[in-house]
Amino acid sequence: MNISIILAAGEGTRMKSKLPKVLHRVCGKPILEYVINASKGAEIEKNIVIVGHGGDSIREYFKDDSVIFKTQPIGDNTPYGTGFAVMQGIDCIEDDSTVIILYGDTPLITKDTVSKLINYHNSCGYDGTVLTAVVENPTGYGRIIREETGNILKIVEHKDASEEEKEIKEINSGIYCFNGKLLKYALGKIDNNNAQGEYYVTDVISILKEEDYKVGAYIIEDSREIHGVNSRNQLAFSEEIMRNRINSNYMKQGITIINPEHTYIEEGVKIGRDTIIYPGVIIEGNTEIGEDCVIKQNTKILNSIIGDKVEIESSTIEDSSIGDSTHIGPYAHLRPNSRIGKNVKIGNFVEVKNSIIEDNSKAGHLAYIGDAEVGKNVNIGCGVVFVNYNGREKFRTIVGDDAFIGSNSNLVAPVIVKELGYVAAGSTITKEVGEGVLSIARAPQVNKEGWVEKKGYKNHK
Repeated sequence: MNISIILAAGEGTRMKSKLPKVLHRVCGKPILEYVINASKGAEIEKNIVIVGHGGDSIREYFKDDSVIFKTQPIGDNTPYGTGFAVMQGIDCIEDDSTVIILYGDTPLITKDTVSKLINYHNSCGYDGTVLTAVVENPTGYGRIIREETGNILKIVEHKDASEEEKEIKEINSGIYCFNGKLLKYALGKIDNNNAQGEYYVTDVISILKEEDYKVGAYIIEDSREIHGVNSRNQLAFSEEIMRNRINSNYMKQGITIINPEHTYIEEGVKIGRDTIIYPGVIIEGNTEIGEDCVIKQNTKILNSIIGDKVEIESSTIEDSSIGDSTHIGPYAHLRPNSRIGKNVKIGNFVEVKNSIIEDNSKAGHLAYIGDAEVGKNVNIGCGVVFVNYNGREKFRTIVGDDAFIGSNSNLVAPVIVKELGYVAAGSTITKEVGEGVLSIARAPQVNKEGWVEKKGYKNHK
């Protein structure tokens, strides 16, 4: 059995935040979620997360039966260190298991790296394996000292390294793979007789080496994967790398992203091939976008389903669906539970909320459509308002197929405009408009001759 122990108990004081460090988000997901997903993606059967500070919030977010939470005690007299944290999961480790130790603040780690480390550890017959990286500037990191055979001789901390050892660029990532039985054995032998008074996992490597167990090292291909998040600056670095990684994957699938550096797409969004995405676009949550769409600048889409050949320009779409060949925007807003049909036009400054608009209908500009059912081939003129709220309750408006709603009209719900019903411009409709009926609901126009001269306004130019 493969087991992961993910250390997520750190306070994260440098984040200067009330939120636990591992719940801060990178491309829409908590940092810890990426680590858990990498572990699960590597087909690790048992995932143990060690929590401490903010543990209740972390447990509340990850309501997942496949994750086992263990709490690291917190207090003035409680020892600390990576070794002590790993000890909290010791009762979940089987003797015949392979255990990988990961960190909850390294969101860039991938399932491929986790798999490769475990496979390397097992295929080479190591009792302990360190994930290492080769970096240009190793200052501050523990150096990997190897034997002639390539096995690890020792890990030397930077402050203890000789000048020759400081020239070594292979460093300790802090991620390890162990035989389960030997890990438990070595954890029982480590102590905190050091300057910090802490228990370190690094000491497990030393103990195994001293007792002639076989200890190896696997060099990671991309050293950025071991980047930890301890500050807002490091969070921004991880965000940039993850965003570029996600966008690169979409482009490999046949999606055009004109400027990847200025396009934000969360992992898990589905996008069809030959869709074009312009700069400034934000796509979040459980969104699905079809093929041959054009998503133009400064559009935001959240938890929505977009059909094929849809064009959206500078608009906001929330928890809604849009049918094929529909045009949205610019500056339109689809609020939650809007269902837009095929070949529909929702134009400039049109807001739709909790409404159905069926195929081939149009609302070209400056309209509010709330709590409505609009049929096919309906024309909604400029300045139309679906008056859905009386101050206490919301009511629905129904507009039948082929109806025409003239500009600057108010439809006061609950009200029905039947099929082929016509509403004259400037009307306020409070009663049903029958099939094929023209409804005019406005006061007669009154022209008062000589009014300007009587008021003395004539010379005020």
